[in-house]
Amino acid sequence: MAAGQVEAAERGATRIADRVVAKIAARSAREALGGVPEGGRAPHATVTVHHDTARVRVVLELGYPSDIGGLCGAVRRHVAQGVRAMAGMEVSEVAVQVERLHPAQVLHGERGKVR
Repeated sequence: MAAGQVEAAERGATRIADRVVAKIAARSAREALGGVPEGGRAPHATVTVHHDTARVRVVLELGYPSDIGGLCGAVRRHVAQGVRAMAGMEVSEVAVQVERLHPAQVLHGERGKVR
């Protein structure tokens, strides 16, 4: 190889699509929660990547009652670690939105009312 040339393995760039990083974030959020509440939807995420830094927004549903603040903190940490480990990106922000709470047991009375 001539002087000043870069080896083939060192040339080029890797770009990871936002939707791939979002999938990593959603999976990491599910892992942090230990699953999805009965009747609930799995966490979903949207991501904006600028250079090698990701901003993540995770929407999730939780069981009721639960430690909402503690669970959201665990999701933030686990999502940031997961994106860093799997995509090699820094995470500047993880915004968590709790969309719905699912009671552990719903009792239906007369005329479909919840007790």
